[in-house]
Amino acid sequence: MFGRRPDATLVRDVSAIRRMMQHLSPRRAEATVLYPQTVRVDRALERLDALNAARAPEDRLTLFHLVLWAIGTTLSERPRLNRFTAGGRLWQRQGIWLSFSAKRAFTEDAPILTVKRPFDPDRRFEAFVEGLYPPLREGRSGVPTAADKEVSLILKLPTPAVRALMWFAGRLDGWGLLPRAMIDADPLFCSAFVANLGSVGLEAGYHHLWEWGSCPIFCVMGRIRTTDSGRVMTLKYTFDERIADGFYAAQCLERVRALVEDPPLEGSTPKN
Repeated sequence: MFGRRPDATLVRDVSAIRRMMQHLSPRRAEATVLYPQTVRVDRALERLDALNAARAPEDRLTLFHLVLWAIGTTLSERPRLNRFTAGGRLWQRQGIWLSFSAKRAFTEDAPILTVKRPFDPDRRFEAFVEGLYPPLREGRSGVPTAADKEVSLILKLPTPAVRALMWFAGRLDGWGLLPRAMIDADPLFCSAFVANLGSVGLEAGYHHLWEWGSCPIFCVMGRIRTTDSGRVMTLKYTFDERIADGFYAAQCLERVRALVEDPPLEGSTPKN
């Protein structure tokens, strides 16, 4: 309410035009930019295979992990992308938080599991991936997460009460008064959300940005395709343009591409 939130600090050194954008487009749906990106993955897959040679099948390092790590690394190097809008103001997020979705099991009726993890730029790629496995295994075990329990409790209320509660929580968030515990547990309060449609053989599609939460970037991975010049993958981004100008955002996405196409992975043999 007074330029403070549990998860961020107010950005004060921003142009008048960018401040005005919060009022011209007060909702994320009104400030959405869609951007496709084609990434070459031959070199990345070769380096991942080299690292996986000494790992158990259940602990494999994948292209999905690499994309998550590349986005987290870019956010640490380009912190202006790690911002969000709330209450008509621009905020600098404290810490980097990545969320992603996965099926609890590869069956039609299996529910979607969402995971939110902090990203530490000082950790090596393999250490970052190893930190993802415990919450995934816990979620796939069927044990309800804190978010599952919270949603189940809310949905026991009558529909008008649920809508009133969500409206009130949204007001608290806009005023910077939403409790830290709720923010930390909610996967939609994150720096970026990544989904991998390629894992089920589908091409990438654009995903909407939720009005709830503070996620300003959604990335969808598509399947790997073989072309005349090698194997490629499409990433499709949905981006809230109120957090950064197009030139800055484009530079960030090119950095993601560079990290995926030529990943500096320890233990693998670089190819010239």
